[in-house]
Amino acid sequence: MNLIKKLALTVSMAISLGASSAAFAEEPASRAAGHLEQALAEIAKHDFNAAYLHEKAARGASDEITGNHEIVQKGLASIIKAQILGKQADTENVITELKKAIAAYKSI
Repeated sequence: MNLIKKLALTVSMAISLGASSAAFAEEPASRAAGHLEQALAEIAKHDFNAAYLHEKAARGASDEITGNHEIVQKGLASIIKAQILGKQADTENVITELKKAIAAYKSI
């Protein structure tokens, strides 16, 4: 009976560790998408400085993403374009680029 309890405990620990490591791997992508959504909200208020800070935080979070290199590079390219366009106060194109980046990070 002790053997069965130990086996069940070991299996449940292995499953929980596997699930937590998978969630940890996806966390930077969801953090990046969250920052980009907050940047969109700031742009809606025409606060490009606050949006820039969220975009910068999203770039930092995307550096932590492992795997999916092509998707991350597309997302980063869109963030960089959005930052450049934000300095020019080009609202429509900034929103377009941020939406592209959000879609990229949510697909991970």
